[in-house]
Amino acid sequence: MNFEETYFPGKNKKIGLLGVPLGFGAGKKGSELGATAIRLASIRGNHLEEHIKDLGFEVSDYGDVEVVKPNYVAEAGENPKYLQEMVATSKNTAAAVKKILQAGEFPVILGGDHSIAIGTFSGISSFFREQNEEIGMIWFDAHADINTPETSPSGNIHGMPFATILGLGSEELVNLEGFAPKLNPKFCAHVGARDLDLGEKREIHQLGMRENFFTMSDIDRRGMPACIEDAIKIASQAAGGFAVTFDVDIIDPRFAPGSGTLVRGGITYREAHLALEIIAERGGMRSFEIVEVNPMLDEHNITVELAGELILSALGKTIL
Repeated sequence: MNFEETYFPGKNKKIGLLGVPLGFGAGKKGSELGATAIRLASIRGNHLEEHIKDLGFEVSDYGDVEVVKPNYVAEAGENPKYLQEMVATSKNTAAAVKKILQAGEFPVILGGDHSIAIGTFSGISSFFREQNEEIGMIWFDAHADINTPETSPSGNIHGMPFATILGLGSEELVNLEGFAPKLNPKFCAHVGARDLDLGEKREIHQLGMRENFFTMSDIDRRGMPACIEDAIKIASQAAGGFAVTFDVDIIDPRFAPGSGTLVRGGITYREAHLALEIIAERGGMRSFEIVEVNPMLDEHNITVELAGELILSALGKTIL
């Protein structure tokens, strides 16, 4: 690469920035504030959009998806919680993401809890299906997010999005955009798991997906570069490329305390950047989203600012 390609990876490329301020899929309040916080955070003196433009991209900010909020408190034992509100919001989200792709722009999506992936990936998968292409996925997360209402101990839908796009769970969510599954298991890779429910472990093995999961033990043994290269190989088998969804709780709480489901023993600040830097170098990513940033739980805004920094790494920013 020459100097221009290295420092302005977005030259002649367009970004569609979209917020999905949905927090009722999680068990704690605050992730609905993440999109606005990431947008407005000062990263070395500038906001996120300015930094993206500095990489050479044109940026269109589509604002926030209309979230249909519940006006009641879920009853004890309700599973899944707030299903109809989730269905309505997911439909709005899918339509908004498709609009960005139809405009020839690359979606950068700011969450929101991880239940937003049901709507975002439904829109992405639907768009590529209309082009007669399948699309893969790299899912960064401390959790598998592959629970269904039958296995979930909490009923919180942010623990179910991976299962949903694989065609498992509540029919209303599974069949968004009129088809299911949204994702072929052969084309998805999960990176960073370290806190899985027993039902999730069983489901992963029943689906034959153990080789698609790069757990923290795998990362400890093999290193992040080897694991992420293999994840890219899996997701890149899809003709349309792959989407990336990044839950900040994959990162150790020392570096990212502002999330609602923290688990000790995650990846480091630099491993997070390295993984996204490698993805940017290899090409093939068709959308990027970051989720589960909770400003109410953050310390000195470090998780919010880190989210912005990670977006820039995913878009091709390099140290030198």
